[in-house]
Amino acid sequence: MWALYCPSRWVPEHYSARTLEAQALLRRLGERLRAAREREGLSLAELARRAGLARRTVTEIEAGRANPTATRLVDLARALDREPAELLDLAAARRGVWRGARVALVGLRGAGKSTLGRALALRMEVPFVELDRRIEEAAGLSLATVFELHGTLGFRRLEAETLEKVLAEGERFVLATGGSIVTSPATFARLRQTCHTVWLHAAPETHYERVVAQGDRRPMAGRPRALDELKAILAERGPLYARCEVSLDTEAVDVETAAEQLAERFAGV
Repeated sequence: MWALYCPSRWVPEHYSARTLEAQALLRRLGERLRAAREREGLSLAELARRAGLARRTVTEIEAGRANPTATRLVDLARALDREPAELLDLAAARRGVWRGARVALVGLRGAGKSTLGRALALRMEVPFVELDRRIEEAAGLSLATVFELHGTLGFRRLEAETLEKVLAEGERFVLATGGSIVTSPATFARLRQTCHTVWLHAAPETHYERVVAQGDRRPMAGRPRALDELKAILAERGPLYARCEVSLDTEAVDVETAAEQLAERFAGV
């Protein structure tokens, strides 16, 4: 049976139905890709650059006019710090299918991750986990000793392994991460794929004062320009922290109010 007319030929009806279904799928993929790109605040040109593709190619995929290969889909997903399957079902990911009720607090020391994390976990009635403490337990060493014996690369490997163990424990917890986790691209991407991420921040002076008030002068001890260095770190990591799902100024609200606001935001996931 013949149903669909093309300028150059007649096309079988079963082929036309299959073609229309494929075109609809590509349109949905394009919509999800565009939504993910806009959520990250990326231009078409920047996404194309990160994925190693021509801008025209990305434009055609977003418009639903191109049928990307699996390799290109992987490249685009990586450029957006997502799993390829998430692009194929972004709507499900937005409903929390991918992240569950996992909430990860991100930011420099002194941002309030431990204090707010405990209050939030109490309100959500979920466990509170500190990733740095878990790393120390796994290594049987303090963080300072881990860095001294194994260096930054060794710490990063242990951090990634420990995160996977925490993720395997369930889909409901509040996690306080180390301040430098954003400088490990693969681990930070994994965190964002599996948890709702919240960037806690404050003025550099407030970060400094909070750390000192806790009796922890690392890495300030013997460094008269520690505050200037802290400002430089915040400026450098700011764009990375900003990739979190939520940004919260911990100077603007008290702990209980912030915990209530976050608990309400994630109540339905």
